[in-house]
Amino acid sequence: MKQDKFRNRILPLGDKLFRLALRITGNRQDAEDVVQDMLLNIWKKKGEWDSIANLEAYCFRSTRNLALDKMSSQQHQQGTFDENQDIPEIGSNIQEQLEQEEQLALLENYVNRLSEKQRTIFQLREVEGLSYKQIAGIMTISEEQVKVNLFRLRQKLKEFFEIKSV
Repeated sequence: MKQDKFRNRILPLGDKLFRLALRITGNRQDAEDVVQDMLLNIWKKKGEWDSIANLEAYCFRSTRNLALDKMSSQQHQQGTFDENQDIPEIGSNIQEQLEQEEQLALLENYVNRLSEKQRTIFQLREVEGLSYKQIAGIMTISEEQVKVNLFRLRQKLKEFFEIKSV
Protein backbone atom coordinates (compact mmCIF):
# COMPACT_ATOMS: atom_id res chain seq x y z
CA MET A 1 0.00 0.00 0.00
CA LYS A 2 2.84 2.41 0.84
CA GLN A 3 4.49 1.63 -2.50
CA ASP A 4 1.31 2.63 -4.34
CA LYS A 5 1.11 5.91 -2.43
CA PHE A 6 4.78 6.58 -3.18
CA ARG A 7 4.33 5.74 -6.86
CA ASN A 8 1.05 7.65 -7.29
CA ARG A 9 1.50 10.71 -5.06
CA ILE A 10 5.20 11.34 -4.58
CA LEU A 11 7.00 10.22 -7.73
CA PRO A 12 4.81 12.40 -10.01
CA LEU A 13 6.16 15.42 -8.11
CA GLY A 14 9.68 14.61 -9.31
CA ASP A 15 9.81 17.12 -12.17
CA LYS A 16 8.43 19.95 -10.05
CA LEU A 17 10.83 19.13 -7.22
CA PHE A 18 13.71 19.02 -9.69
CA ARG A 19 12.84 22.45 -11.11
CA LEU A 20 12.67 23.90 -7.61
CA ALA A 21 16.02 22.37 -6.67
CA LEU A 22 17.52 23.58 -9.95
CA ARG A 23 16.26 27.11 -9.32
CA ILE A 24 17.94 27.10 -5.90
CA THR A 25 21.21 25.32 -6.72
CA GLY A 26 21.67 26.56 -10.28
CA ASN A 27 23.28 23.23 -11.14
CA ARG A 28 21.61 20.25 -12.82
CA GLN A 29 23.70 17.59 -11.03
CA ASP A 30 23.15 19.15 -7.61
CA ALA A 31 19.41 19.40 -8.29
CA GLU A 32 19.26 15.72 -9.26
CA ASP A 33 21.15 14.80 -6.08
CA VAL A 34 18.79 16.88 -3.95
CA VAL A 35 15.67 15.26 -5.41
CA GLN A 36 17.14 11.79 -5.06
CA ASP A 37 18.04 12.48 -1.41
CA MET A 38 14.56 13.84 -0.73
CA LEU A 39 12.91 10.78 -2.29
CA LEU A 40 15.10 8.48 -0.19
CA ASN A 41 14.33 10.47 2.95
CA ILE A 42 10.58 10.43 2.35
CA TRP A 43 10.65 6.68 1.68
CA LYS A 44 12.49 6.11 4.96
CA LYS A 45 9.69 8.03 6.73
CA LYS A 46 6.88 6.02 5.13
CA GLY A 47 5.57 5.08 8.56
CA GLU A 48 4.96 8.77 9.32
CA TRP A 49 3.08 9.64 6.11
CA ASP A 50 -0.35 9.42 7.73
CA SER A 51 0.65 12.05 10.29
CA ILE A 52 1.81 14.51 7.61
CA ALA A 53 -1.08 16.86 6.83
CA ASN A 54 0.03 17.79 3.30
CA LEU A 55 2.48 15.32 1.80
CA GLU A 56 3.08 17.44 -1.33
CA ALA A 57 3.96 20.54 0.69
CA TYR A 58 6.20 18.41 2.88
CA CYS A 59 8.08 17.18 -0.21
CA PHE A 60 8.55 20.72 -1.53
CA ARG A 61 9.72 21.98 1.86
CA SER A 62 12.13 19.06 2.22
CA THR A 63 13.49 19.65 -1.28
CA ARG A 64 13.97 23.34 -0.56
CA ASN A 65 15.75 22.64 2.71
CA LEU A 66 18.02 20.01 1.15
CA ALA A 67 18.90 22.36 -1.72
CA LEU A 68 19.73 25.16 0.71
CA ASP A 69 21.82 22.75 2.79
CA LYS A 70 23.69 21.66 -0.33
CA MET A 71 24.32 25.27 -1.31
CA SER A 72 25.65 26.24 2.10
CA SER A 73 27.77 23.12 2.51
CA GLN A 74 29.39 23.55 -0.90
CA GLN A 75 29.44 27.36 -0.69
CA HIS A 76 28.27 27.67 -4.28
CA GLN A 77 27.96 31.05 -5.89
CA GLN A 78 24.68 31.71 -7.62
CA GLY A 79 25.07 30.51 -11.20
CA THR A 80 22.95 30.79 -14.25
CA PHE A 81 20.27 28.40 -15.32
CA ASP A 82 21.65 25.20 -16.85
CA GLU A 83 22.49 25.96 -20.47
CA ASN A 84 21.52 22.42 -21.46
CA GLN A 85 17.93 23.00 -20.44
CA ASP A 86 15.55 22.90 -23.36
CA ILE A 87 13.98 26.19 -24.35
CA PRO A 88 10.56 25.61 -25.85
CA GLU A 89 9.94 26.64 -29.44
CA ILE A 90 8.41 30.07 -29.17
CA GLY A 91 7.44 31.18 -32.65
CA SER A 92 7.85 30.50 -36.34
CA ASN A 93 9.51 33.82 -37.17
CA ILE A 94 13.25 33.66 -36.46
CA GLN A 95 13.49 37.36 -35.53
CA GLU A 96 10.54 37.02 -33.16
CA GLN A 97 12.03 33.88 -31.68
CA LEU A 98 15.39 35.58 -31.08
CA GLU A 99 13.68 38.53 -29.38
CA GLN A 100 11.68 36.21 -27.14
CA GLU A 101 14.77 34.17 -26.27
CA GLU A 102 16.57 37.41 -25.41
CA GLN A 103 13.68 38.41 -23.14
CA LEU A 104 13.72 34.96 -21.56
CA ALA A 105 17.47 35.32 -20.92
CA LEU A 106 16.91 38.76 -19.37
CA LEU A 107 14.16 37.36 -17.15
CA GLU A 108 16.34 34.44 -16.11
CA ASN A 109 19.23 36.78 -15.32
CA TYR A 110 16.95 39.00 -13.29
CA VAL A 111 15.35 36.11 -11.38
CA ASN A 112 18.79 34.68 -10.54
CA ARG A 113 19.69 37.97 -8.83
CA LEU A 114 16.71 37.75 -6.47
CA SER A 115 16.99 36.47 -2.92
CA GLU A 116 16.51 32.74 -2.42
CA LYS A 117 13.11 33.39 -0.84
CA GLN A 118 11.88 35.47 -3.79
CA ARG A 119 13.27 32.99 -6.35
CA THR A 120 11.54 30.10 -4.61
CA ILE A 121 8.21 31.92 -4.36
CA PHE A 122 8.48 32.90 -8.03
CA GLN A 123 9.29 29.32 -9.05
CA LEU A 124 6.45 27.82 -7.02
CA ARG A 125 3.80 30.28 -8.17
CA GLU A 126 4.72 31.26 -11.73
CA VAL A 127 6.34 28.05 -12.94
CA GLU A 128 4.74 25.31 -10.84
CA GLY A 129 1.37 27.04 -10.49
CA LEU A 130 0.93 26.35 -6.78
CA SER A 131 -1.65 28.27 -4.75
CA TYR A 132 -0.76 30.96 -2.24
CA LYS A 133 -1.80 28.60 0.54
CA GLN A 134 0.47 25.82 -0.73
CA ILE A 135 3.40 28.20 -1.09
CA ALA A 136 2.81 29.58 2.41
CA GLY A 137 2.90 26.02 3.79
CA ILE A 138 6.09 25.17 1.92
CA MET A 139 7.87 28.39 2.85
CA THR A 140 6.44 28.49 6.40
CA ILE A 141 5.22 32.07 5.95
CA SER A 142 1.73 33.57 5.83
CA GLU A 143 -0.34 33.74 2.66
CA GLU A 144 -0.21 37.53 2.94
CA GLN A 145 3.60 37.43 2.91
CA VAL A 146 3.47 35.30 -0.24
CA LYS A 147 1.12 37.80 -1.90
CA VAL A 148 3.24 40.78 -0.87
CA ASN A 149 6.43 39.14 -2.13
CA LEU A 150 4.81 38.29 -5.47
CA PHE A 151 3.33 41.77 -5.84
CA ARG A 152 6.71 43.40 -5.20
CA LEU A 153 8.47 40.97 -7.50
CA ARG A 154 5.98 41.57 -10.31
CA GLN A 155 6.34 45.33 -9.88
CA LYS A 156 10.15 45.02 -10.09
CA LEU A 157 9.85 42.82 -13.19
CA LYS A 158 7.52 45.31 -14.83
CA GLU A 159 9.93 48.19 -14.13
CA PHE A 160 12.89 46.10 -15.28
CA PHE A 161 11.32 45.24 -18.61
CA GLU A 162 10.03 48.78 -19.15
CA ILE A 163 13.60 50.06 -18.72
CA LYS A 164 15.03 47.34 -21.00
CA SER A 165 12.50 48.03 -23.76
CA VAL A 166 13.29 51.77 -23.91
